[in-house]
Amino acid sequence: MNILLWVLQVLAALLYGASGVMKVFMLDKVSEGVPSFGALPREAWMALGILELVCTVGLIVPAAFRWQPRLTVLAATILAIESLVFIGVHVKYHEIAPIILSGVLGLIMAFIAYGRLVMKPIS
Repeated sequence: MNILLWVLQVLAALLYGASGVMKVFMLDKVSEGVPSFGALPREAWMALGILELVCTVGLIVPAAFRWQPRLTVLAATILAIESLVFIGVHVKYHEIAPIILSGVLGLIMAFIAYGRLVMKPIS
């Protein structure tokens, strides 16, 4: 279970890290032609990108250094909640593929949070 959780944490960190970088540094380019990017102001997207970057660090560093490992649980929980927000945004714009992607990512984040809190905590 520990290996599975680590693999999911690393993959999620890579994915959310890339997403955060795009929202913070490349928002104009990635938002062209995507109606759902109009749902929130630019500053909100950038704040979500920064949140994703902070949580990316939180998925790996606390657990790897065994320093405040509950921060890993917190980071995964925040990203799961963020996924729910994105599902709502994508439902409003009838974007099916992003709804599914956000749902799957939210479930993975919830699994990581539960796994690191209950099933295989970092001690």
